[in-house]
Amino acid sequence: MQRIPIPNCETCPIRSQSLFGVLQEHQLPELSSSKGCYFFRRGEVIFHEGSYPAGIYCIHQGSVKLYRSDSGGNVVIVRLARAGDLLGYRALLSNERYTATAEALEDTTLCFIPRQTFFELLRQNTDLMAAVTELLARDLRAAETRLASLAQKSVPQRLAEILLYLRELFGEDETGALKTTMTRRELAELVGTAPETVIRLLSDFQRRKLISTDHRHIRILDPAGLAYLADLED
Repeated sequence: MQRIPIPNCETCPIRSQSLFGVLQEHQLPELSSSKGCYFFRRGEVIFHEGSYPAGIYCIHQGSVKLYRSDSGGNVVIVRLARAGDLLGYRALLSNERYTATAEALEDTTLCFIPRQTFFELLRQNTDLMAAVTELLARDLRAAETRLASLAQKSVPQRLAEILLYLRELFGEDETGALKTTMTRRELAELVGTAPETVIRLLSDFQRRKLISTDHRHIRILDPAGLAYLADLED
């Protein structure tokens, strides 16, 4: 972790993509002056499962994975976050420990907003409170959907669904490759299976011309075919 110059909230292009886009102009200087900004290299931990939050993080640039691990060292990625997303807000609002570890998925810049500043902004701005409530509801729906997918869908179906999700979340570069550098192990941790299974299924998807792969880069050639395989509704 490295502390870096603080981006100005008044001119930040990412603010409109975050919950702080609903803040009024007079509230932005307070937010800028009270926050810190940090740079994390890929693989660096932002916070650990089981620790207490002192505030919330807003991703300014990059992406983050949140995962849980058991005593046997098995890891399951429970959420991916991109620029504009908040980290740690559920634990802060409930005054509980973090339920997952947050780790930079790529080189990432984060703004840290202290607890007191965040709660004061919530008190002053009903639109921010409504946005947080809506975010919590979306998170609950996403968790229910993921739980149903793990319980009801096969591993190939889940992998097909995850590939489409990654395209929606991160987009594609100029070559058509998914704009994420997730390893095969990280894909397995997201799908809920072994890395060897993911490697075998990706080869099968490529043989069926659903995707093409080049090292870590994955290109989706037939999104409709993946959606059909994943049993996704129109």
